[in-house]
Amino acid sequence: MPFTPFHLGPALLIGLLLLQVFDLPLLLVSSVIPDVEPLYALTFQPSLPLHGFFHSYLGASILGVLVAVVLYPLRDLPNRIMASLRLPREVSSFKKALLTSLFGVYSHIFLDSFLYDEMMPFYPLEANPFLSVASVYIRYGIVYGFCSLSFLLGFALYIYRIRRDADSPNDAEIFDQRGAVAVD
Repeated sequence: MPFTPFHLGPALLIGLLLLQVFDLPLLLVSSVIPDVEPLYALTFQPSLPLHGFFHSYLGASILGVLVAVVLYPLRDLPNRIMASLRLPREVSSFKKALLTSLFGVYSHIFLDSFLYDEMMPFYPLEANPFLSVASVYIRYGIVYGFCSLSFLLGFALYIYRIRRDADSPNDAEIFDQRGAVAVD
């Protein structure tokens, strides 16, 4: 899906569902970063396939490691944004960052594998077994529909979390400085 935000839908939903497992900002970035390849191909090398090496699991593995290595040292930058969105965030280890970025790029490759004839997800094998699942129109409808629905569900989950957290009293409202229950 060159230059589309569709990959953000599954990343948002899975990232919010598994907030303790994945780093949401890193998951969002890593789920769309493989589309730099089609952008480069269209802009600078029109003779290259849009979905080349980095749209394979081997290329995505390299890309996922690079994303983790580059963005892990910058892990504190998104904290202000996440705080303003009222989402807790903690990247406690490089292992979590690596897991997150690999999951993000792999999910991108998996979804695109159903759509593009030139993709070889299992490079160096020159085949794409996902193309034979259904007709091209059905595959596009399912993948784009899944991504769109995931975004809507992710957004609904985000709203739910915000409302739930707003309704639950925080520790400052329950206890005074001595640890006694506060009385209004």
